[in-house]
Amino acid sequence: MTMRNILVLALILAVAVTAGCVSGRKYEEEVARRKAAEAELATAKTNNQNYETQVTELNRQLTENNKQLDGLRRDTSICGTSFRRITAQYDQLLANYELLLKQNRELMQRTTNENTQLVGKLNMTQEQLIRKEDSLRRVDISMRAQKRSLDSLTSELGKREARVKELEAALAAKDQALNDIRLKVKQALVGFEGNGLTIEQKNGKIYVSMEDKLLFATGSTKVQPKGEEALKTLSNVLAANTDINVMVEGHTDDVPMKGAGEIKDNWDLSVMRATSVTKILLQNKGIDPKRITAAGHGEFLPVDAAKTPEARAKNRRTDIVLTPKLDELFKVLGN
Repeated sequence: MTMRNILVLALILAVAVTAGCVSGRKYEEEVARRKAAEAELATAKTNNQNYETQVTELNRQLTENNKQLDGLRRDTSICGTSFRRITAQYDQLLANYELLLKQNRELMQRTTNENTQLVGKLNMTQEQLIRKEDSLRRVDISMRAQKRSLDSLTSELGKREARVKELEAALAAKDQALNDIRLKVKQALVGFEGNGLTIEQKNGKIYVSMEDKLLFATGSTKVQPKGEEALKTLSNVLAANTDINVMVEGHTDDVPMKGAGEIKDNWDLSVMRATSVTKILLQNKGIDPKRITAAGHGEFLPVDAAKTPEARAKNRRTDIVLTPKLDELFKVLGN
């Protein structure tokens, strides 16, 4: 029942009560009904207000719901578009995934085959590596032995280098001594050099060569005065230089001896002349006889092999060979 119907009913009742003559009981009943109607009317008003409030709220909610519905429709449209796009992307991804899966299976198969080959090669390589390691160990052992040998050789080389330096020093000292004695001999025999006497340095020795015209008459073993003077002058140099060894060598030409007596041939003549020269040198008491050696070579060591008188004159000579003592050198060599 609406609010309007209730009001109309109440009005009709009021008119009926006023216009008719009713009894008191009916009046009371009517009053009671009126009160009940008024109470019902008040309740209806209250309910109507509540309903109106609810309707307003429902209208508000309806409006809000419509707004949300419109938003949802828009969102649904957007989501639909996105869904279709995502679905297309998903389909593409799925296709790509299937392709990748296929490629992965193929790759796995190739990898498996390659791994099998690599394992085979690895096994072969390991065997080769083991052989190489064995070879390297043998080489290392050999190299260690060679290093020990090299160290030993290096040490020995160092010692030899030291000996070489000592030897070089000894040789230098010998050469210096040889030069010194050569100068002393030249200075002492300056008046004789070029007059049947020559001084020459060769092969680490000094050769004082005296021709027969200075020392001996033909076929004689007796030293002539001029030659004796030269020998005594030389002996003074030898006495002052005790580190010089002396070799006196007699030489003849190739003309055979025809004499009789104690000189039978050129051997005898060369030896006796060397001895005569040696004895004159030893007249100087400053010379130790142990330093001098006398020898004869006959005609067998000529300085000129020609058969001319000039060549034969050169070959008839006595060589006094001076050699520095090599004690220090031999000492180095002996170490």
